[in-house]
Formats: sequence, structure tokens, C-alpha cells
Amino acid sequence: MKRIIYITFTSFLFLVFMNCVNSEKTTDNTIAQRVDDRIQISKIQFNENKMALGMIEEKAFPVTISVNGMIDVPPENKAVVNPTMGGYIKTTLLLEGDDVKKRQPLITLENPEFVTIQQEYMEVKEQLNYLKAEYDRQQTMLEENITSQKSFLKAESGYKTAMAKYNGLKKQLTMLNISPKNVENGNITSIITLYAPISGSVTKVNVSKGTYVSPATSIIEIIDNSHIHLELLAFEKDIMKIKKGQKIVFKIPEASDETFQAEVHLVGTTIDEKRTIKVHGHPLDESNRFLTGMFVNAEIIVDEKITKILSESTLVENEGEFYVLVLDEVNETDYFFNQVKVNIGKTVNGYTELLKNMTIKETDKVLINGAFNLIGNE
Repeated sequence: MKRIIYITFTSFLFLVFMNCVNSEKTTDNTIAQRVDDRIQISKIQFNENKMALGMIEEKAFPVTISVNGMIDVPPENKAVVNPTMGGYIKTTLLLEGDDVKKRQPLITLENPEFVTIQQEYMEVKEQLNYLKAEYDRQQTMLEENITSQKSFLKAESGYKTAMAKYNGLKKQLTMLNISPKNVENGNITSIITLYAPISGSVTKVNVSKGTYVSPATSIIEIIDNSHIHLELLAFEKDIMKIKKGQKIVFKIPEASDETFQAEVHLVGTTIDEKRTIKVHGHPLDESNRFLTGMFVNAEIIVDEKITKILSESTLVENEGEFYVLVLDEVNETDYFFNQVKVNIGKTVNGYTELLKNMTIKETDKVLINGAFNLIGNE
């Protein structure tokens, strides 16, 4: 009999213990509960979840125009490397993403025609000595009436024609990055080197070793990202509001949630076929790692207005509608909140504009931190 009583009592204690444990787990995991259509949360949970109360503020809020665009660089910060004469790629050591300095060797080309130009240059240069001497002799003889005008003109024409050809070939050698002085010293080469016209990063390498390239071929493309800008497109209806010097707030949605600042530098003067106009903006901090071609979402601040605002963290979105939790009652142990739908405008710098809403008063306290967890667990 005692054994039965002992077993029964032990089982009862075990059940009571398990019920207490389950009750504690439920208390720990429950953030909020519904009480007569209100959301209830204990003060202990409120503090443990670092929740906070605040109020609607009324202050100057920027009036903005929404625009889209991309990161770009000025034309002088882009370069395409082309040969002035065709040739075969001899060496190419660069890859996309490599950094290069201005006048750095990029690639070498080989072509027998390079040798032909150097030979012609040397031949014309040697002829010039004779033609110059003959021109000077005919000029002296003409002054002394010893030779005819015809002979003088012939000597003059031969000398000036050769001089023009000499200067033209010399210029071609310079454009091919071949030193005329080296050629005059007998150093003739079939290989030329192409150099970087600007400092920057290699964005495209369009050839490989052994490829034949013509003067129209784009071999390498370089972009200098040290001075980037925003190329934005504004609609015709907004263009009269945009002026030089206005502030721009922009994001790179595909790369970062961070907000950046810029300024309107230029406003276009023509409207394209899509009824948009270009707005050129300069970032205030160019040290950020922006890349050419990044997509930009931007707001151009064109004015200010006094309006009611809330911190962005106060709002909770649910099926396309936005809500805030308004404090309704406080007792010794709990807070009670009403879930109130609101109409919102734009969000700038972490604050959201409240449109006309008669439900919330300026004196109401709202939950500015932790609302998402409460509504999500209702």
C-alpha cells in the first residue's frame, strides 16, 4: 500500500514539474499576446527586447523628386586603345581589372610595314642633303642671273616636296611610338609598343596573342574611376524644379543599403524621345568604391515643408499596408498597444513622412523600436 502511495505521489510531482517547465518556456518564448484586440507585453519583456517609446514629430521635411540613373565617369576618364596601323599582337600581359599608369606599356604589335616606313624615312632624309644643296645653289645663281627661273623653281619644288615627305614620315614614326632619332642611328624595328593614354583600370581586353588588329580595332579599354559622377534621368514634368547646387540622396540598391550624398552639378538642356532630361550630379565623398555602370536610385531635394514624421523603424509593413503600435494603457506590469494603420509618404534619412491621418494624435506615444516583432507574433 505504501509503495502504491509513493509511486502515485512521485508521478504527481513529476507532472507538476513538467507543467512548470512548459509554462516557463511558454512565458520565455511569448513576446506578446492579444487582449481585447490590443497587444499586451510585459514590462520585463519590453526591457529585455530593448524596446522604446517615442512620439510623432513635426519638423521640416525635404520635398524630393525621385530619379534613376547610373554611376559614370567624364569622357576624359575613359580611353580606348587602338593602333594607328594594323599589326599582329606580339605580347599582351594585362587582364580585366588590372591597374595601369599613364604611359605604361600595354601591348606590342608586329608588322613588316613598320620597317618599310622607317626605310622610306631614311631614304628621304638622305635625299634632303642633296636637294637642299641644289636648292641653295640655284637660288644663288638666280640672284646673279646665271640660271633660269625654271631651273630654280624645279630645284625649289624638289626640295620642298622631299621636306614635306620627310616631315610626314617623321610624324608617322612618332605616332607609332618609334623614335626617329633611333631610326637615324640605324636601329630599325618591326615591333611597336602601345602605351596607356590615361591612368585607371582595364575594363576590357578584346584581343589575344597572335590576333591581327586593324586601326579600327578596340584592343583595350581603360576607365579612371577617381572622379565619378551620377548620370540621372528626370522626367519633363519635374525639370523646372531642379537647379544646380541642390542636394541629392542616393543608394546603390544592388550593392549596399547605405545612403550617400551628392549635389546637382549640371542640368541638361535638351529632352530626349522618352521625355526625360539628364541631370549630372557629383558625390560629396568620392572615396567610396563606386564602379562605372552601377544602377542608382536617387532623390533630388528641391524644397522643404513642415510635416509630421516618424522614425522608419516605427513602421511595420503587412501585405502592402503600414502600421504603427500606439500605446493605449500602462499598468504596474504590462503595456497595452493598439495596432493602427497609417498612410505614409517618402522616406529620407531614416524618417518617413506621415500623410493625413486622423487616428493618431501628436500626444500619442508609439513604439519606435520592436514593433515588427510584436505584429509579427500576434
